[in-house]
Amino acid sequence: MTRTFTAVIHKEDDWYVADCPEVGTVSQGKSIEEAVANLKEATELYLEEFPLPETARPIMTTFDVATYA
Repeated sequence: MTRTFTAVIHKEDDWYVADCPEVGTVSQGKSIEEAVANLKEATELYLEEFPLPETARPIMTTFDVATYA
């Protein structure tokens, strides 16, 4: 069985950091592809020890916030 998870990626200096909000796992890599591959491995290892119950996928959206310079 496979499940689909979300990867939220941002850049910190020379690294891409990938976060899986459904599980709480985080990893990094020198490229986006490497960061996601590392996140997949970290998530698989985590789920071997701490399986998640079947639940509906979360809803993800964006919103705007006024900023003051």
